[in-house]
Amino acid sequence: MRNHLIVTVVGPDQIGIVNRVTKIIVEHKGNVEESRMARLGGEFAMLIYVSVDAGNEMALKQEILTLQEDRFQVFMHRSEGGLSGQFKGWIPYTIVINGADHEGIVHQITYHLSQKRISIESMDTNTITAPMSGTILFNMEAVIVVPPDLKFQKWRESLEEICNHLNVNLEVSPYKA
Repeated sequence: MRNHLIVTVVGPDQIGIVNRVTKIIVEHKGNVEESRMARLGGEFAMLIYVSVDAGNEMALKQEILTLQEDRFQVFMHRSEGGLSGQFKGWIPYTIVINGADHEGIVHQITYHLSQKRISIESMDTNTITAPMSGTILFNMEAVIVVPPDLKFQKWRESLEEICNHLNVNLEVSPYKA
């Protein structure tokens, strides 16, 4: 029987940390099924969905925890695995939001989506400095799933209103895997 773990590792950015973590997983006959990794504020963060034989799970967990000796924070959570049927039949879209950065953009957008019963599947945000003006620019890219009973025009227009209020641009397109 295969068990599934969600493993989070956060710590000082260093060459070889991904290799080190994935080597531990492979040595315990585990498999990385999904992952998200990024350097955030000088720290490196990994979020990994791992499958492992039940008999190897404890040894895998113990060895991953040894990363704490090198100033990494480690969190592991057992997952039931498989796909959630909760959003079956929902319609996926990609949204891109960009404009001048200011506090509260992520909160106001995500609040609005939650009020419309729209689920966020994945989301990446970042800021960059505009080359000519030095203005800090915000960018968000998200994959969302929309309930089938929610009309596209209605939720898109209401999201556009929020974006106009926030003075940011919105692009919505069908999700392409």
